[in-house]
Amino acid sequence: MPRSAAQPSITDLDPAPGGVAAVDRALGLLRTFEDGSPRLGLAELSRRSGLYKSTVLRLLASLLHAGFLVREGEAYAPGPTLMRLGAQAQPEDALAAAVPPALRALVAATRESAAFHVRRGEHRLCLYREDSPQLLRDHIRAGDLLPLDRGAGGRVLMAFAGARGRVYDAIRRDGVVVMSGDRVPDLTGVSAPVFGAGGRLLGALTWTLPTTRHQPGFVGAVKDAAAALSARLGG
Repeated sequence: MPRSAAQPSITDLDPAPGGVAAVDRALGLLRTFEDGSPRLGLAELSRRSGLYKSTVLRLLASLLHAGFLVREGEAYAPGPTLMRLGAQAQPEDALAAAVPPALRALVAATRESAAFHVRRGEHRLCLYREDSPQLLRDHIRAGDLLPLDRGAGGRVLMAFAGARGRVYDAIRRDGVVVMSGDRVPDLTGVSAPVFGAGGRLLGALTWTLPTTRHQPGFVGAVKDAAAALSARLGG
């Protein structure tokens, strides 16, 4: 049942002393995802926050613009800005502690770029990234949202989410994939899954470089790096 005009929202009940009401409400809206919900619709956001739908829509416009949330169909999910801040705010988090050193080691060994991708709805998020020291490279940054159905990292995430087809069957069988020109012409990606406790997929470790510099011998290095990272993370 819609709340009455006299009934305050959750954030109105506990405002920040000397703060700004609109900011309190926007932050309260973000906190509706604290239970781990991957995405929420407008009605549920209104119900959880205690805000009118019209107010939620105005707050969503700002949060979407700043990248704190992303829209997925008729629902909303945590966005890349929120993910980056979360990673910085929790330096002891297992991923934050383990992934960047693994990427740096792979880049040092190969002189090519490495990244760690996680699924965010119908996209993949580049959660961590280490650039190649060479001038000619792709220019993806941590926090960028990329297609889920194109590129080596996206293919790995889809494969271990149960996607069907020969490509995905091969990825599950081999534990690694090499894709050339799948997302960007003349760019090759090599990606392997990273697992945590209980065999849960945590993300995809992805190595990228211009196709002209690709050396098949490095495929094993990517697969080994992903396996070592999985072992460190309890996989």
